[in-house]
Amino acid sequence: MDYKAIYENWLKDERLSGEGKRELDNIKDNKEEIEYRFGAELEFGTAGMRGIIGYGTNMMNVHTVKRATQGLAEFIKNRGEADMQRGVVISYDTRLKSDVFARAAAEVLAANGIKAYLFDEVHPVPMLSFAVRCLNTVAGIMVTASHNPKQYNGYKVYGEDGAQMSPEDTAVVVSYIQKITDYFSTPGLTEEQAKKLIKSVPSKVDKKYYKELKKLTLSKKAVKQCGKDLKLVYTPVHGSGYIPVTTILKKIGINATVVKEQTCRDTDFSTVEVPNPEYKETLSMGIALAQKIGATVVFGTDPDSDRLGVAVKNKEGEFEALSGNQVGILLLDYILTRLSEEDALPANAAVVKSFVTTGMAKSICQKFGAELFEVPVGFKFIGEKIKLWERDRSHTYVFGFEESCGYLRGTHARDKDAVVASMLTAEMVCYYTSKNKTVFDRLQEIYDTYGYVLDCNISIPFSGLNAMKDMNAVVDGLKKSPVKSFDIYSVTAVRDYSSNTKTDVATGETSEIGSPLTNCVYYELENGSFICVRPSGTEPKLKIYFSVKANNKQDAEAALEKMQTAVKKIIKA
Repeated sequence: MDYKAIYENWLKDERLSGEGKRELDNIKDNKEEIEYRFGAELEFGTAGMRGIIGYGTNMMNVHTVKRATQGLAEFIKNRGEADMQRGVVISYDTRLKSDVFARAAAEVLAANGIKAYLFDEVHPVPMLSFAVRCLNTVAGIMVTASHNPKQYNGYKVYGEDGAQMSPEDTAVVVSYIQKITDYFSTPGLTEEQAKKLIKSVPSKVDKKYYKELKKLTLSKKAVKQCGKDLKLVYTPVHGSGYIPVTTILKKIGINATVVKEQTCRDTDFSTVEVPNPEYKETLSMGIALAQKIGATVVFGTDPDSDRLGVAVKNKEGEFEALSGNQVGILLLDYILTRLSEEDALPANAAVVKSFVTTGMAKSICQKFGAELFEVPVGFKFIGEKIKLWERDRSHTYVFGFEESCGYLRGTHARDKDAVVASMLTAEMVCYYTSKNKTVFDRLQEIYDTYGYVLDCNISIPFSGLNAMKDMNAVVDGLKKSPVKSFDIYSVTAVRDYSSNTKTDVATGETSEIGSPLTNCVYYELENGSFICVRPSGTEPKLKIYFSVKANNKQDAEAALEKMQTAVKKIIKA
């Protein structure tokens, strides 16, 4: 059906709310806006769906949420009565309409005879993941758009293991969703069904979560020595991390000064341009507070508290925002150091990272005797490794991280956990403070030990209804155009993750990567550097990752500039 006809059908439908009618009537003369809203359906991928809040088939609203939930309900009903009674746990963050969408999802499940546990208050991603496991539900739903701008919201589905739903199960859910052509047709809910099947998440779940996190502490002596008087600044950036982060820090005895202006719920995130704590600008209020009280570390969490951003004071007294790779390196080094010092590092210790995450992790793991595993982008793949090792006991999971500011220690959750990462970061500050050094000092020591590695990524934005198709076309084009070098760095091998093959440039020999399929091209460069190109799974952006190994920072920056210029020329061609 033509997008204009779909628009007219929505506008005329008596089941559309007054708010929806007013919003759609206001765009009646805007052809481009109507086409954007109704020219496609909001894509439901392996990370769920994410879009701009508003009415239309390509937007985040109660109707797209209910339709997606009905697809999940059909999937669960097909599994049988037992799984319907196990139910689904639902959480949400502080974004606009997150609570409304969460309630709508609960009502659809209840109308289908499926038990729904709904958090009474905002709770972050890691606590939703933990709740799925703690309550033994068959699935979980998290309403969030993570670190996206305020105009966005999203909907993530989790499997019974607490990780984001597998690609195989997601494909089945999507098949059910696509059969629903009437967005207003989801079944209604009686008052009796609501009372019987929509339950509040028991308070014991939160208590158990904090108990699990306390087991993961590594430096009790240093915390006892420095924690109470520690000068440390934290900001939740108006998100769901405020209560859990401050709660766990208090429980383990660490003082943190909180940016009060950013503790309140604010759906506009009015104190920041974008609620993404990996940007220095987002942490600016925290940095100003840190300068005032004499703190050397500022950390912040995003709206759903699955990502952690950190800024540290350098030798010149200025604050630098660390990249996700740098924070990952610091946490990895700290965890392995403390486990080794306490003689608690398992003989079969394993660390997992996404393949676009810093190459420096390999050197650190080798020093401590831990085995490093690489997986595609997406924390669910780290969760799959945890599940595998729990089953076959071949390895003991120690730490997992992604360059996109996602970290997980412990197996209590199966997604990024900025609450546990915040706890470890604060504890790490205590540990180095007890040794009369700063976190910045330790980062420089790591570079002195392993060599300097500069990691960064750039994003090329795409727009329009064909954004995803266009991005994939760029990646497909790279596969067909062999590249022997990027300026001063020669290509030694090319990995095509869409065909699971690695090609040696010198010999032409191919081998199997042994990874789930994803559309991505990865260039292995001499001396351990790499370049990787892939479409983002959450935003209309083509992402290009660089990991540059050099003698020092200056050489790395010069090499990076040449490599970026070379990559842009190839992509433009």
